[in-house]
Amino acid sequence: MRVLAIDTSNLVLSVAVVEEERVLAEMTTNQQKNHSVRLMDCVSELLDATGTAPEELSGFGVANGPGSYTGVRIGVASAKSMAWSLNVPVIGVSSLEVIAMNATGFSGLIVPLFDARRGQVYTGCYRSDGMEAVRAQSTEQIILLREWLPLLRDLAQGEPLLFLGEDVRLHRETIVQELGNQAQFASPAFNHPRAAHIGYVALRKLQDGGNAHELVPEYLQLAEAEAKWLAQKQAGAVKE
Repeated sequence: MRVLAIDTSNLVLSVAVVEEERVLAEMTTNQQKNHSVRLMDCVSELLDATGTAPEELSGFGVANGPGSYTGVRIGVASAKSMAWSLNVPVIGVSSLEVIAMNATGFSGLIVPLFDARRGQVYTGCYRSDGMEAVRAQSTEQIILLREWLPLLRDLAQGEPLLFLGEDVRLHRETIVQELGNQAQFASPAFNHPRAAHIGYVALRKLQDGGNAHELVPEYLQLAEAEAKWLAQKQAGAVKE
């Protein structure tokens, strides 16, 4: 089986074509450029480079959040459209899980995070399940970092905590102040999502199917404009 995997959920754009035992091609960039403009060009380039006709794909994998609202929508909508047109499954994979998979084999707890502004982060906690997967140890959530760190200390019970993600650099000082040497940090090369990881999660789950119409983004919170609209509606200020 051959899978096309996509991650546009944050600043990084990553696309890969994988088979069961090989990563055939992968492209990852970390530039402030519009994913909606570049994504399909990357897909076309990787399919050409691997000699893959769209009809040869067994399915798609896509990071379905949390992350940038626009970025998540671009990836999910693109993967759903391609899967629907080819009548193949599409598998959504947590954007946090994708980052956590960079640390498979780590002996402590893995904590991926994305900045969510106002002192908040999108985050979760994982444990390595051998060298091929990670298992969630907590529910993914949006939370104030200063509330999350004490909870992590209790959860870890003395184990090391490895923080991953491009936005860790924004919060490193706070993390160290709270956790000291218990907090560990990886090389910057481990902070970026890899679409190949999404591809292998998708390959494992394809046997269960993946309806393109059922896949939805996982934002973990409403967009600010939507939250304000709902608040106004509940207050009776917005008419149907």
